[in-house]
Amino acid sequence: MTQSLKKTKPRKNSAFKHLMSIHWWMFYCYIALFIGGTLMARLPRELIGRNLLYDFHKSVGVLTMALLTWRILTLLQVWWKKYTKRLPKYSPEWMRKVALHTSLYLFMWAVPVSGFFFSNSFRSDNVRFFGITLPDMFPQNSALVDLGRNIHFWLAYTFLAFIILHGIDQRKVVKGFWRRINTRRIKSS
Repeated sequence: MTQSLKKTKPRKNSAFKHLMSIHWWMFYCYIALFIGGTLMARLPRELIGRNLLYDFHKSVGVLTMALLTWRILTLLQVWWKKYTKRLPKYSPEWMRKVALHTSLYLFMWAVPVSGFFFSNSFRSDNVRFFGITLPDMFPQNSALVDLGRNIHFWLAYTFLAFIILHGIDQRKVVKGFWRRINTRRIKSS
């Protein structure tokens, strides 16, 4: 068989493969954050265990910040490898995708930071990463609790709208994802 007829497989350790792996880890974290956040906001304050759900939500939020840092470093590596060889074609399609992804990255940063602001405004020393208390990013200020809550709420749901736009833009990937889930579900039953 000649070289030109062989199918080339992407390397398993490629930076793009790492980027997509981080993407899916963050996807699952965001599902947990959105479902957990929606549930805990509706729970009565006197419910036992509510604080555990808040601590879990905050821990996963901190985890997403760590994953985001890893993802940005990996993305820079991918861009470096890709664009040092050849500059992108600055088409309207490329610009639209860059704008959408830039917005997503900004929300991935802003939503957890607004969560820190909300939590730190409410009470000092209350953001933990699976039991480890993290230093406050913002001073405690009871007058800013409602502002923090509103900022976190609106940023989170605007982020969700951008995630939906991203899903629509990547509908082939989403269809493949659901197909894999259904195949796994059918095999396990």
